Amino acid sequence: MEKKDTSPLKISSISELHTILQLPKPLHPLISLVNNGEMEVDKSFLDRSFTLSFFKISYKFSENGKMGYGQGYYDFNEGGMMFTAPNQVLMTDENAKYYGYTLFIHPDFLRNYPLAKNIKKYGFFSYDTNEALHLSDKEKTLIVGLLNNINDELNTAIDEISQDVIISYIEVLLNYSNRFYKRQFITRKVVSHDLLTKMDDLLEDYFNQQETLTKGLPTVEFLASKLNLSTHYLSDMLRNLTGQNAQQHIHEKLIEKAKEYLTTTNFSVSEVAYQLGFEHSQSFNKLFKKKTNTTPLNYKLSFN
Repeated sequence: MEKKDTSPLKISSISELHTILQLPKPLHPLISLVNNGEMEVDKSFLDRSFTLSFFKISYKFSENGKMGYGQGYYDFNEGGMMFTAPNQVLMTDENAKYYGYTLFIHPDFLRNYPLAKNIKKYGFFSYDTNEALHLSDKEKTLIVGLLNNINDELNTAIDEISQDVIISYIEVLLNYSNRFYKRQFITRKVVSHDLLTKMDDLLEDYFNQQETLTKGLPTVEFLASKLNLSTHYLSDMLRNLTGQNAQQHIHEKLIEKAKEYLTTTNFSVSEVAYQLGFEHSQSFNKLFKKKTNTTPLNYKLSFN
């Protein structure tokens, strides 16, 4: 019996993707805007993971107005956006029925433009698909308007200015999306505070159960996986909530635990470093001094 190939399918060109989605040939080989309702995925590709060699920006809304978001479901009548960077592993869903638009942009389309480098600063391209940007009705109108402008430009006779205009629209779309994500972190502070509490509980358990002795220092990847979030989304959420990214938050908790050990036990500084998961006490000393402006030894002695 032939073994089924489970490796992700690599889709290298927008033209290839159009063939898989049973869409007409793209108007431009390096950029395409498609209507989600017109996509018809070949059954042989259903429920298979794949990667794209280009950026994908989707505005979607669902038939029933509900869509999964993290571990819950939220109203989705107004629609939302999802962003993926090249070579991220994605999955087709046979039961999904979404409407809206998807913009595909090959990195070569951005060559010789500042956006080719600057697009990396938009962290939401590394968020998971369940960390969608949920749009208000007003925001939806603005985003759809920008997508229609791109569509109009793609359907106009190409001249030497066409690419400049489309790049400008893409930059505006990304900047508005960045603004809307920041708004979302604020309006969903209750959800964010719950996640922050869970994260602090995870760190407390990690230290109390002495997992540091077998697993080493807690990492952003560990916390993100336990919270069902991407590392970028976790850091951006925390930065908007506390002013610190995930790594800085871990360091803060490490220092709190270190102070506890230094003041309530007879551990030496090197023993405290070992208890916290540091391979070398010098690294612990350096971090402690950076965060407190004093050495662990001086801090310990100040309480004796």
